[in-house]
Amino acid sequence: MTERDHSAERLEIIPVTGLPEFRPGDDLTGAIADAARWLRSGDVVVVTSKVVSKIEGRLVRVPADPEERDAARRRLVEEEAVHVLARFGRTLITQNRIGVVQAASGVDGSNVAGDEIALLPADPDASALALRNGLRERLGVEVAVVITDTMGRAWRVGQTDTAIGSSGIKVLHSYEGQVDGQGNELQVTEIAVADELAAAADLVKGKLGGLPVAVVRGMSLVDDGSTARKLVRPVEEDMFRLGTAEAIARGRREAVLVRRSVRRFTDEAVEEDVLRRSIGAALTSPAPHHSKPVRFVWLRDQGLRTKLLEAMRESWRADLRGDGFTDEQIAKRVSRGDILFNAPEVVLPFLTPDGAHTYPDARRNANERTMFTVAGGAAVQGLLIALAAEGLGSCWIGSTIFAADVVRDVLSLPEGWQPLGAVAIGHPAEAAAPREPLREGLIEL
Repeated sequence: MTERDHSAERLEIIPVTGLPEFRPGDDLTGAIADAARWLRSGDVVVVTSKVVSKIEGRLVRVPADPEERDAARRRLVEEEAVHVLARFGRTLITQNRIGVVQAASGVDGSNVAGDEIALLPADPDASALALRNGLRERLGVEVAVVITDTMGRAWRVGQTDTAIGSSGIKVLHSYEGQVDGQGNELQVTEIAVADELAAAADLVKGKLGGLPVAVVRGMSLVDDGSTARKLVRPVEEDMFRLGTAEAIARGRREAVLVRRSVRRFTDEAVEEDVLRRSIGAALTSPAPHHSKPVRFVWLRDQGLRTKLLEAMRESWRADLRGDGFTDEQIAKRVSRGDILFNAPEVVLPFLTPDGAHTYPDARRNANERTMFTVAGGAAVQGLLIALAAEGLGSCWIGSTIFAADVVRDVLSLPEGWQPLGAVAIGHPAEAAAPREPLREGLIEL
Protein backbone atom coordinates (compact mmCIF):
# COMPACT_ATOMS: atom_id res chain seq x y z
CA MET A 1 0.00 0.00 0.00
CA THR A 2 1.25 3.49 -0.85
CA GLU A 3 0.05 6.92 0.25
CA ARG A 4 -1.82 7.08 -3.07
CA ASP A 5 -3.71 3.85 -2.41
CA HIS A 6 -5.26 2.17 0.61
CA SER A 7 -5.25 -1.38 -0.75
CA ALA A 8 -2.67 -4.14 -0.22
CA GLU A 9 -1.42 -6.69 -2.73
CA ARG A 10 -2.14 -9.56 -0.36
CA LEU A 11 -3.71 -9.84 3.08
CA GLU A 12 -3.70 -12.60 5.67
CA ILE A 13 -6.23 -12.76 8.50
CA ILE A 14 -5.07 -14.84 11.46
CA PRO A 15 -7.19 -15.76 14.51
CA VAL A 16 -5.58 -15.43 17.93
CA THR A 17 -6.45 -18.71 19.64
CA GLY A 18 -6.02 -19.86 23.22
CA LEU A 19 -7.38 -16.71 24.89
CA PRO A 20 -9.25 -17.12 28.19
CA GLU A 21 -12.72 -15.93 29.16
CA PHE A 22 -12.00 -12.40 30.32
CA ARG A 23 -13.33 -10.82 33.49
CA PRO A 24 -12.95 -7.35 35.04
CA GLY A 25 -9.33 -6.55 35.90
CA ASP A 26 -7.80 -9.24 33.66
CA ASP A 27 -4.63 -8.49 31.69
CA LEU A 28 -5.80 -8.37 28.06
CA THR A 29 -2.44 -7.14 26.79
CA GLY A 30 -0.57 -9.97 28.50
CA ALA A 31 -3.02 -12.60 27.27
CA ILE A 32 -2.69 -11.45 23.65
CA ALA A 33 1.09 -11.19 23.96
CA ASP A 34 1.29 -14.78 25.29
CA ALA A 35 -1.11 -16.17 22.66
CA ALA A 36 0.34 -14.27 19.69
CA ARG A 37 4.11 -14.17 20.18
CA TRP A 38 4.27 -14.44 16.39
CA LEU A 39 3.06 -10.82 16.02
CA ARG A 40 5.14 -8.71 13.64
CA SER A 41 5.56 -4.99 13.25
CA GLY A 42 3.01 -3.78 10.71
CA ASP A 43 0.29 -6.18 11.87
CA VAL A 44 -3.14 -4.85 12.76
CA VAL A 45 -4.60 -6.36 15.94
CA VAL A 46 -8.38 -6.31 15.75
CA VAL A 47 -10.22 -6.78 19.06
CA THR A 48 -13.91 -7.22 19.75
CA SER A 49 -15.07 -4.45 22.08
CA LYS A 50 -16.82 -6.94 24.38
CA VAL A 51 -13.54 -8.23 25.83
CA VAL A 52 -12.35 -4.65 26.34
CA SER A 53 -15.60 -3.87 28.15
CA LYS A 54 -15.14 -6.92 30.35
CA ILE A 55 -11.60 -6.22 31.47
CA GLU A 56 -12.41 -2.53 32.03
CA GLY A 57 -15.34 -3.42 34.28
CA ARG A 58 -18.05 -2.18 31.95
CA LEU A 59 -20.41 -4.95 33.07
CA VAL A 60 -23.63 -4.07 34.88
CA ARG A 61 -25.25 -6.57 37.24
CA VAL A 62 -28.94 -7.11 36.42
CA PRO A 63 -31.64 -9.60 37.44
CA ALA A 64 -31.34 -13.03 35.83
CA ASP A 65 -35.09 -13.21 35.18
CA PRO A 66 -35.46 -12.72 31.38
CA GLU A 67 -38.19 -10.08 31.59
CA GLU A 68 -36.47 -8.13 34.37
CA ARG A 69 -33.14 -8.43 32.55
CA ASP A 70 -34.70 -7.05 29.38
CA ALA A 71 -36.28 -4.16 31.30
CA ALA A 72 -32.90 -3.36 32.86
CA ARG A 73 -31.23 -3.48 29.45
CA ARG A 74 -33.75 -0.99 28.08
CA ARG A 75 -33.09 1.37 30.96
CA LEU A 76 -29.38 1.17 30.24
CA VAL A 77 -29.98 1.92 26.56
CA GLU A 78 -31.77 5.13 27.55
CA GLU A 79 -29.07 6.06 30.06
CA GLU A 80 -26.22 5.52 27.57
CA ALA A 81 -27.99 7.54 24.86
CA VAL A 82 -27.08 11.17 24.29
CA HIS A 83 -29.73 11.47 21.57
CA VAL A 84 -32.52 9.08 20.62
CA LEU A 85 -32.67 9.39 16.85
CA ALA A 86 -35.22 6.76 15.87
CA ARG A 87 -37.54 4.08 17.20
CA PHE A 88 -38.35 1.02 15.12
CA GLY A 89 -40.61 -1.34 17.01
CA ARG A 90 -38.67 -2.21 20.17
CA THR A 91 -35.37 -0.98 18.73
CA LEU A 92 -33.90 2.40 19.57
CA ILE A 93 -31.32 4.02 17.30
CA THR A 94 -29.24 6.40 19.39
CA GLN A 95 -26.11 8.45 19.48
CA ASN A 96 -24.30 7.10 22.51
CA ARG A 97 -21.80 8.62 24.90
CA ILE A 98 -18.82 7.96 22.62
CA GLY A 99 -20.61 9.63 19.71
CA VAL A 100 -21.45 6.49 17.73
CA VAL A 101 -24.90 6.18 16.14
CA GLN A 102 -26.14 2.59 16.42
CA ALA A 103 -28.89 0.39 17.75
CA ALA A 104 -29.44 0.25 21.52
CA SER A 105 -26.54 2.59 22.38
CA GLY A 106 -24.18 -0.38 22.02
CA VAL A 107 -25.67 -1.96 25.15
CA ASP A 108 -25.44 -5.74 24.70
CA GLY A 109 -26.57 -8.85 26.54
CA SER A 110 -24.74 -11.42 24.38
CA ASN A 111 -21.55 -13.27 25.35
CA VAL A 112 -21.94 -12.26 29.01
CA ALA A 113 -23.40 -14.03 32.02
CA GLY A 114 -27.17 -14.24 32.36
CA ASP A 115 -27.19 -11.67 35.14
CA GLU A 116 -24.96 -9.16 33.36
CA ILE A 117 -25.24 -6.55 30.62
CA ALA A 118 -22.21 -5.11 28.81
CA LEU A 119 -21.70 -1.44 28.01
CA LEU A 120 -19.24 -0.23 25.41
CA PRO A 121 -15.77 0.84 26.56
CA ALA A 122 -15.85 4.37 27.94
CA ASP A 123 -13.06 5.52 25.56
CA PRO A 124 -12.28 2.92 22.89
CA ASP A 125 -9.57 5.05 21.26
CA ALA A 126 -7.72 5.28 24.57
CA SER A 127 -8.16 1.53 25.05
CA ALA A 128 -6.67 0.89 21.59
CA LEU A 129 -3.70 3.12 22.34
CA ALA A 130 -3.07 1.40 25.69
CA LEU A 131 -3.15 -2.06 24.08
CA ARG A 132 -0.85 -0.91 21.28
CA ASN A 133 1.67 0.54 23.75
CA GLY A 134 1.46 -2.59 25.90
CA LEU A 135 2.20 -4.92 22.98
CA ARG A 136 5.17 -2.76 22.00
CA GLU A 137 6.56 -3.06 25.54
CA ARG A 138 6.00 -6.81 25.81
CA LEU A 139 6.89 -7.99 22.32
CA GLY A 140 8.92 -5.13 20.85
CA VAL A 141 6.60 -4.83 17.83
CA GLU A 142 4.94 -1.78 16.33
CA VAL A 143 1.39 -2.79 15.55
CA ALA A 144 -1.89 -0.97 15.03
CA VAL A 145 -4.96 -1.77 17.11
CA VAL A 146 -8.60 -1.57 16.04
CA ILE A 147 -11.44 -2.14 18.51
CA THR A 148 -14.72 -3.17 16.90
CA ASP A 149 -18.43 -3.38 17.52
CA THR A 150 -21.19 -4.84 15.38
CA MET A 151 -23.78 -2.50 13.88
CA GLY A 152 -26.13 -2.05 10.94
CA ARG A 153 -25.87 0.44 8.11
CA ALA A 154 -28.35 2.79 6.45
CA TRP A 155 -30.05 1.29 3.37
CA ARG A 156 -28.36 -2.11 3.88
CA VAL A 157 -29.65 -5.35 5.39
CA GLY A 158 -27.51 -7.10 8.00
CA GLN A 159 -24.74 -6.04 10.31
CA THR A 160 -20.97 -5.82 10.04
CA ASP A 161 -18.14 -5.10 12.44
CA THR A 162 -17.09 -1.45 12.54
CA ALA A 163 -14.20 0.36 14.19
CA ILE A 164 -15.13 2.24 17.38
CA GLY A 165 -11.55 2.54 18.63
CA SER A 166 -8.26 2.80 16.77
CA SER A 167 -4.60 3.59 17.20
CA GLY A 168 -1.63 3.36 14.86
CA ILE A 169 -3.38 3.51 11.50
CA LYS A 170 -4.78 6.17 9.21
CA VAL A 171 -8.49 5.49 9.66
CA LEU A 172 -9.59 7.32 6.49
CA HIS A 173 -7.94 7.37 3.08
CA SER A 174 -9.03 10.12 0.71
CA TYR A 175 -8.75 9.79 -3.06
CA GLU A 176 -9.91 13.33 -3.74
CA GLY A 177 -7.96 14.90 -6.59
CA GLN A 178 -6.38 11.62 -7.74
CA VAL A 179 -6.92 10.25 -11.24
CA ASP A 180 -8.15 6.73 -12.04
CA GLY A 181 -6.92 4.49 -14.83
CA GLN A 182 -9.34 6.06 -17.31
CA GLY A 183 -8.19 9.58 -16.56
CA ASN A 184 -11.17 10.55 -14.38
CA GLU A 185 -10.41 12.76 -11.42
CA LEU A 186 -11.89 11.40 -8.18
CA GLN A 187 -13.90 13.98 -6.26
CA VAL A 188 -15.30 12.67 -2.97
CA THR A 189 -14.13 9.06 -2.55
CA GLU A 190 -12.92 8.53 1.04
CA ILE A 191 -12.35 5.00 2.25
CA ALA A 192 -12.98 4.05 5.90
CA VAL A 193 -9.87 1.84 6.19
CA ALA A 194 -10.38 1.05 9.88
CA ASP A 195 -13.95 -0.12 9.21
CA GLU A 196 -12.76 -2.34 6.36
CA LEU A 197 -10.19 -3.92 8.67
CA ALA A 198 -12.84 -4.47 11.33
CA ALA A 199 -15.17 -6.21 8.87
CA ALA A 200 -12.37 -8.32 7.39
CA ALA A 201 -11.22 -9.57 10.80
CA ASP A 202 -14.76 -10.54 11.75
CA LEU A 203 -14.74 -13.13 8.98
CA VAL A 204 -12.27 -15.01 11.19
CA LYS A 205 -13.51 -14.02 14.66
CA GLY A 206 -17.23 -14.70 14.15
CA LYS A 207 -19.77 -14.38 16.96
CA LEU A 208 -20.01 -17.85 18.51
CA GLY A 209 -16.52 -19.30 18.29
CA GLY A 210 -14.95 -17.58 21.30
CA LEU A 211 -12.33 -15.86 19.14
CA PRO A 212 -12.42 -12.16 20.10
CA VAL A 213 -9.08 -11.19 18.52
CA ALA A 214 -7.71 -11.51 15.01
CA VAL A 215 -4.66 -10.13 13.23
CA VAL A 216 -4.69 -8.63 9.74
CA ARG A 217 -1.29 -8.96 8.10
CA GLY A 218 -0.10 -7.36 4.91
CA MET A 219 -1.15 -3.75 5.35
CA SER A 220 1.57 -1.12 5.05
CA LEU A 221 0.72 0.96 8.10
CA VAL A 222 0.38 4.70 7.72
CA ASP A 223 -0.11 6.39 11.08
CA ASP A 224 -1.33 9.97 10.89
CA GLY A 225 -2.43 10.06 14.51
CA SER A 226 -6.11 9.71 13.63
CA THR A 227 -8.49 7.65 15.75
CA ALA A 228 -11.87 6.01 15.24
CA ARG A 229 -13.57 9.15 16.52
CA LYS A 230 -12.72 10.69 13.15
CA LEU A 231 -15.10 8.16 11.57
CA VAL A 232 -18.07 9.52 13.48
CA ARG A 233 -20.08 11.84 11.28
CA PRO A 234 -21.50 14.80 13.23
CA VAL A 235 -25.22 14.24 13.73
CA GLU A 236 -26.08 17.58 12.12
CA GLU A 237 -24.34 16.37 8.91
CA ASP A 238 -25.95 12.93 8.96
CA MET A 239 -28.54 12.52 6.20
CA PHE A 240 -29.99 9.51 8.02
CA ARG A 241 -30.05 10.91 11.55
CA LEU A 242 -33.85 10.58 11.78
CA GLY A 243 -35.81 7.37 11.51
CA THR A 244 -38.96 7.17 9.41
CA ALA A 245 -41.33 7.80 12.30
CA GLU A 246 -39.22 10.68 13.61
CA ALA A 247 -38.93 12.26 10.16
CA ILE A 248 -42.70 12.04 9.69
CA ALA A 249 -43.29 13.56 13.12
CA ARG A 250 -40.91 16.43 12.37
CA GLY A 251 -42.59 16.96 9.01
CA ARG A 252 -45.96 17.23 10.70
CA ARG A 253 -44.62 19.75 13.21
CA GLU A 254 -43.09 21.88 10.47
CA ALA A 255 -45.85 21.48 7.86
CA VAL A 256 -47.30 24.95 8.43
CA LEU A 257 -43.96 26.56 9.26
CA VAL A 258 -42.31 25.70 5.91
CA ARG A 259 -44.96 27.73 4.07
CA ARG A 260 -43.54 31.07 3.05
CA SER A 261 -44.47 33.68 0.45
CA VAL A 262 -42.09 33.00 -2.45
CA ARG A 263 -41.83 35.70 -5.10
CA ARG A 264 -38.91 34.40 -7.15
CA PHE A 265 -38.95 31.07 -8.94
CA THR A 266 -36.54 29.02 -11.03
CA ASP A 267 -37.31 28.05 -14.62
CA GLU A 268 -37.84 24.43 -13.60
CA ALA A 269 -41.25 23.11 -14.61
CA VAL A 270 -43.77 22.10 -11.95
CA GLU A 271 -44.73 18.44 -12.22
CA GLU A 272 -48.39 18.00 -13.05
CA ASP A 273 -48.89 15.14 -10.60
CA VAL A 274 -47.41 17.19 -7.77
CA LEU A 275 -49.73 20.12 -8.44
CA ARG A 276 -52.75 17.85 -8.77
CA ARG A 277 -51.84 16.12 -5.51
CA SER A 278 -51.49 19.45 -3.72
CA ILE A 279 -54.85 20.70 -4.96
CA GLY A 280 -56.42 17.40 -3.98
CA ALA A 281 -55.05 17.78 -0.46
CA ALA A 282 -56.37 21.35 -0.25
CA LEU A 283 -59.86 20.19 -1.24
CA THR A 284 -60.03 18.07 1.91
CA SER A 285 -60.21 21.22 4.07
CA PRO A 286 -63.26 21.63 6.37
CA ALA A 287 -66.44 23.16 4.97
CA PRO A 288 -69.89 24.00 6.37
CA HIS A 289 -72.86 21.65 6.11
CA HIS A 290 -70.80 18.86 4.46
CA SER A 291 -70.65 21.03 1.33
CA LYS A 292 -67.82 21.41 -1.19
CA PRO A 293 -67.73 25.19 -1.63
CA VAL A 294 -64.24 25.65 -3.11
CA ARG A 295 -62.98 25.26 -6.67
CA PHE A 296 -59.45 25.70 -7.96
CA VAL A 297 -58.95 26.90 -11.54
CA TRP A 298 -55.56 25.96 -12.94
CA LEU A 299 -54.61 28.48 -15.67
CA ARG A 300 -52.67 26.10 -17.90
CA ASP A 301 -53.34 28.03 -21.14
CA GLN A 302 -50.69 30.76 -21.23
CA GLY A 303 -52.72 32.84 -23.65
CA LEU A 304 -55.78 32.73 -21.39
CA ARG A 305 -53.64 33.60 -18.37
CA THR A 306 -52.17 36.63 -20.15
CA LYS A 307 -55.61 37.75 -21.34
CA LEU A 308 -57.00 37.58 -17.82
CA LEU A 309 -54.05 39.32 -16.16
CA GLU A 310 -54.01 42.14 -18.72
CA ALA A 311 -57.75 42.67 -18.25
CA MET A 312 -57.29 42.72 -14.47
CA ARG A 313 -54.34 45.12 -14.85
CA GLU A 314 -56.44 47.53 -16.89
CA SER A 315 -59.23 47.35 -14.29
CA TRP A 316 -56.71 48.11 -11.56
CA ARG A 317 -55.33 51.06 -13.51
CA ALA A 318 -58.84 52.49 -13.87
CA ASP A 319 -59.42 52.17 -10.12
CA LEU A 320 -56.12 53.89 -9.33
CA ARG A 321 -56.81 56.72 -11.77
CA GLY A 322 -60.10 57.25 -10.01
CA ASP A 323 -58.20 57.44 -6.72
CA GLY A 324 -56.06 60.24 -8.11
CA PHE A 325 -52.77 58.35 -8.51
CA THR A 326 -50.20 59.60 -11.03
CA ASP A 327 -49.11 57.46 -14.00
CA GLU A 328 -45.78 56.79 -12.26
CA GLN A 329 -47.51 55.70 -9.06
CA ILE A 330 -49.92 53.52 -11.03
CA ALA A 331 -47.07 51.80 -12.90
CA LYS A 332 -45.31 51.05 -9.63
CA ARG A 333 -48.47 49.60 -8.05
CA VAL A 334 -49.40 47.55 -11.11
CA SER A 335 -45.90 46.04 -11.39
CA ARG A 336 -46.62 44.07 -8.21
CA GLY A 337 -48.72 41.76 -10.33
CA ASP A 338 -45.82 40.80 -12.60
CA ILE A 339 -45.31 37.65 -10.53
CA LEU A 340 -48.54 36.22 -11.92
CA PHE A 341 -47.30 36.75 -15.49
CA ASN A 342 -43.93 35.14 -14.78
CA ALA A 343 -44.70 32.30 -12.35
CA PRO A 344 -44.42 28.79 -13.84
CA GLU A 345 -47.99 28.04 -12.76
CA VAL A 346 -50.99 30.04 -11.51
CA VAL A 347 -54.01 28.61 -9.68
CA LEU A 348 -57.13 30.64 -8.89
CA PRO A 349 -59.23 29.62 -5.87
CA PHE A 350 -62.97 30.36 -5.93
CA LEU A 351 -65.71 30.18 -3.34
CA THR A 352 -68.88 28.61 -4.73
CA PRO A 353 -71.20 28.67 -1.71
CA ASP A 354 -73.66 26.04 -2.94
CA GLY A 355 -75.26 24.53 0.11
CA ALA A 356 -75.28 27.73 2.13
CA HIS A 357 -78.33 28.15 4.32
CA THR A 358 -80.70 31.06 3.89
CA TYR A 359 -82.22 32.83 6.89
CA PRO A 360 -85.05 35.37 7.21
CA ASP A 361 -82.73 38.00 8.70
CA ALA A 362 -79.64 39.82 7.42
CA ARG A 363 -77.52 39.07 10.49
CA ARG A 364 -77.55 35.31 10.09
CA ASN A 365 -77.18 35.51 6.30
CA ALA A 366 -74.06 37.64 6.80
CA ASN A 367 -72.74 35.14 9.34
CA GLU A 368 -73.36 32.31 6.87
CA ARG A 369 -71.30 34.15 4.23
CA THR A 370 -68.53 34.66 6.76
CA MET A 371 -68.54 30.97 7.61
CA PHE A 372 -68.18 29.99 3.97
CA THR A 373 -65.47 32.61 3.44
CA VAL A 374 -63.50 31.11 6.32
CA ALA A 375 -63.85 27.69 4.67
CA GLY A 376 -62.44 29.17 1.45
CA GLY A 377 -59.50 30.61 3.34
CA ALA A 378 -58.84 27.24 4.95
CA ALA A 379 -58.71 25.63 1.50
CA VAL A 380 -56.29 28.27 0.22
CA GLN A 381 -54.02 27.79 3.23
CA GLY A 382 -54.28 24.03 2.72
CA LEU A 383 -53.04 24.48 -0.85
CA LEU A 384 -50.11 26.65 0.23
CA ILE A 385 -49.08 24.13 2.90
CA ALA A 386 -49.45 21.17 0.55
CA LEU A 387 -47.27 22.92 -2.04
CA ALA A 388 -44.61 23.68 0.58
CA ALA A 389 -44.65 20.05 1.73
CA GLU A 390 -43.94 19.05 -1.89
CA GLY A 391 -40.94 21.40 -2.00
CA LEU A 392 -42.71 24.04 -4.10
CA GLY A 393 -42.91 27.74 -3.42
CA SER A 394 -46.09 29.79 -3.64
CA CYS A 395 -47.37 33.30 -3.14
CA TRP A 396 -51.01 34.12 -2.48
CA ILE A 397 -52.07 37.42 -4.08
CA GLY A 398 -55.50 38.95 -3.49
CA SER A 399 -55.83 40.72 -6.85
CA THR A 400 -58.72 38.68 -8.27
CA ILE A 401 -60.89 39.62 -5.30
CA PHE A 402 -60.82 43.25 -6.49
CA ALA A 403 -61.69 42.35 -10.09
CA ALA A 404 -64.33 39.66 -9.60
CA ASP A 405 -66.49 40.65 -12.56
CA VAL A 406 -63.50 40.79 -14.88
CA VAL A 407 -62.34 37.35 -13.75
CA ARG A 408 -65.73 35.76 -14.22
CA ASP A 409 -66.18 37.41 -17.62
CA VAL A 410 -62.80 36.43 -19.07
CA LEU A 411 -63.00 32.87 -17.73
CA SER A 412 -66.74 32.50 -18.50
CA LEU A 413 -67.56 31.48 -14.94
CA PRO A 414 -70.97 31.57 -13.20
CA GLU A 415 -72.04 34.72 -11.35
CA GLY A 416 -71.94 33.00 -7.96
CA TRP A 417 -68.23 32.13 -8.14
CA GLN A 418 -66.33 34.46 -5.79
CA PRO A 419 -62.58 34.77 -6.50
CA LEU A 420 -60.31 34.30 -3.49
CA GLY A 421 -57.11 35.68 -4.99
CA ALA A 422 -54.45 33.98 -7.10
CA VAL A 423 -51.63 31.61 -6.19
CA ALA A 424 -48.31 31.85 -8.04
CA ILE A 425 -46.50 28.50 -7.95
CA GLY A 426 -43.01 27.31 -8.83
CA HIS A 427 -39.73 25.99 -7.51
CA PRO A 428 -38.21 28.56 -5.10
CA ALA A 429 -35.18 30.41 -6.39
CA GLU A 430 -33.75 30.41 -2.86
CA ALA A 431 -34.05 27.87 -0.06
CA ALA A 432 -35.54 29.03 3.22
CA ALA A 433 -35.67 27.43 6.66
CA PRO A 434 -38.99 26.85 8.46
CA ARG A 435 -40.30 29.81 10.39
CA GLU A 436 -40.29 29.88 14.17
CA PRO A 437 -43.75 29.66 15.77
CA LEU A 438 -45.07 33.04 16.87
CA ARG A 439 -46.42 33.81 20.31
CA GLU A 440 -47.95 37.17 19.50
CA GLY A 441 -51.68 36.98 19.02
CA LEU A 442 -52.27 34.21 21.54
CA ILE A 443 -54.53 35.29 24.37
CA GLU A 444 -55.13 32.85 27.20
CA LEU A 445 -58.18 33.48 29.38
